[in-house]
Amino acid sequence: MLPASIKKLTEQFNTLPGIGPKTATRLAFFCLKKTPPELERFGEAIKNVKADLKICGTCLNIAQTNPCSICSDPDRDKQTICVVAENQDQQSIERTGEYKGLYHVLGGVLNPLEGVNPQALNINQLLERLRSGQINEVILGLNPDLEGESTAMYLQKLLSPFNIKITRLAKGLPSGADIEYADEVTLASALKNRREL
Repeated sequence: MLPASIKKLTEQFNTLPGIGPKTATRLAFFCLKKTPPELERFGEAIKNVKADLKICGTCLNIAQTNPCSICSDPDRDKQTICVVAENQDQQSIERTGEYKGLYHVLGGVLNPLEGVNPQALNINQLLERLRSGQINEVILGLNPDLEGESTAMYLQKLLSPFNIKITRLAKGLPSGADIEYADEVTLASALKNRREL
């Protein structure tokens, strides 16, 4: 029923994560309301999204320079590394403004069902960084789901011979949550990871 150009655009939007057929169609029709210069800027942004990007040779994050601005910042704590699964996780932690150390992007988490084994992740690069002897702490900033937990346990075993402090992000109740609606696993984690006031 749709013209071929709208159908093709809808199919492309539908390939994006979290975008279903209805939203994809809505986005395609939204594009029809844009002026040709606006659409051209939008298309250029998509076309060039990867053109100026590099992978930082140190932390393996996506950046515009190599090393990235975080790794080359002299004010960062060079003795602490926060290990994250994906680039977006690093961005989320960075937005808090609380963490002043370095990062290491694994490029995913262990997931045998999807064929993601340790060799598919940036684990060897992390071990190389630790062999320098300049790192005192590794923070495992991984999601508290099955894959994140199994990756954290695997990394903990690998990192223990380095005699460095290995920590995890705290788990528990999110800010503004009602205890009444929290699941048992979250409540148990909040109790286990409680701290003194």
